[in-house]
Amino acid sequence: MVEHFTDIESLLPHRSPFLFVDEIVSADEKCVIATRKFTDEDFFFKGHFPQYPVVPGVILVETMAQAGGAGLAAQKVLAEGSLFFLGTVDKVKFRRQVRPGDTVRMEITNLRVSPKMIKQAGKAYVGDELAAEAEWLCLVGSAN
Repeated sequence: MVEHFTDIESLLPHRSPFLFVDEIVSADEKCVIATRKFTDEDFFFKGHFPQYPVVPGVILVETMAQAGGAGLAAQKVLAEGSLFFLGTVDKVKFRRQVRPGDTVRMEITNLRVSPKMIKQAGKAYVGDELAAEAEWLCLVGSAN
C-alpha cells in the first residue's frame, strides 16, 4: 500500500501545465485516492471562462485518469516507464462545477489491470459533493 506520495513527476510522464495530480493519498490493488487543487494559475481558466472560470469536463476526466495511472505506477504494478493512452471514456457525468480554489479528491477503482490494458472507474469530489464520474480504458505502451 502507498500513502501520502507527492513526487508525482516520478510516476507520470506528464508535466506542467498538463499534470493534474498533487498527491496520492493512498493506493492499493483495488483503489487509488488522490487530490488536485485547481488554482487561478491553471492555464485553461483564462479562456474557460474569463468571467466565470470553470474546470473543463475533459480536464476532470484527464485528472481522474492521471490519478489512476499514478496510483498503479506508485505500486509498481506495471513495467517501469509505461505510458497510458486513453482508449475509451464511458459513463461520464458531470454533477457539480469545479472552480479555482477547489480541491478535488479522486476515488479511483481498478476494474481490470493487465500488462497491456487498464480499465478503471472514478469519482471526483469537492468536499463531500460529487463533481464528476466516469469509466475509462487505457492502453499501456512505452516510449520505445
